[in-house]
Amino acid sequence: MTTLTLFSPSGAVAKPVALKRAAKRLGQLGFDVDVDADALSREQRFAGDDATRLAVLHRVADAAPSIALASRGGYGLTRLLDQLDWGRIAHSIEHGTRWVGYSDLTALQNGLVARFKGLSMWAGPLACDDFGRTEAEGGVDEVTRDCFLEAMSGALEAVGFRAPSAEFDGLEARGRLWGGNLTVLCSLLGTRHWPKVKGGILFLEDINEHPYRVERMLLQLQQAGVIDAQAAVLLGDFGGWAKVPNDRGYGLKDAVAALRARTKTPVLTGLPFGHVRTKVCLPVGATVELYVQGREALLGWQSDPRLAHGHDHDHHH
Repeated sequence: MTTLTLFSPSGAVAKPVALKRAAKRLGQLGFDVDVDADALSREQRFAGDDATRLAVLHRVADAAPSIALASRGGYGLTRLLDQLDWGRIAHSIEHGTRWVGYSDLTALQNGLVARFKGLSMWAGPLACDDFGRTEAEGGVDEVTRDCFLEAMSGALEAVGFRAPSAEFDGLEARGRLWGGNLTVLCSLLGTRHWPKVKGGILFLEDINEHPYRVERMLLQLQQAGVIDAQAAVLLGDFGGWAKVPNDRGYGLKDAVAALRARTKTPVLTGLPFGHVRTKVCLPVGATVELYVQGREALLGWQSDPRLAHGHDHDHHH
């Protein structure tokens, strides 16, 4: 049986019933679900004080379940990075634990990439957001669910998506996959938790950030030499913002154009990932290959030999 632990490393779970619903649904999908003792702890906006959440990460790492799925993101992992026993986290991954989440989990995922080669975590769904919604709120997205199940079984070896145009037709790139939430990633720049990845494939997403703020962060990465050192950049969803009269037509396309004008690195849009219902799973830290044919992009990798069932799957969005 595949063991799955639900834990809260960042923000407090606002609706305990959502976590309960997620646990039930994941159980129905065939997982042996365990909810961490502090999954519903609260201290201000956090899922327990720093010591509690640090202990949670170490406890989950030591238990080394098949899957460690975060309940939600928010904010809080940045506080723990300096105290975290990274060796224990790495040990759990070497023993087969797949850590899954996105948003604030970006800090944990990239802190790992900064320290270890050959180890990866999964950028993927969160328990409450993706498995805890009521049917009235839309329930569970089928693509998100199926992609998660495939990734967790070791069968997922590629995800496909469609770019808005064919301008990168013929592009082929290979490198280490890293990135995640743009705001969280930028907060690591200049710290010892920053992955010094050269020739990598950087993916980015964010929510509730106006395009000028997105542009400012993208240009920060470009001006720091980060974007120029990558083989390719993949942009996911950047929703949740509202236009203001001052924009006068300025939007996300302009933010992306400003970045493209300043770098030779291919910047592709359309990756189905971010604070959206439909999201794929991505192996942060793994070596991936990117192929673009016309508007069709395919991101592939070697599945984990410890989990593989010997079949080749491609999850197309």
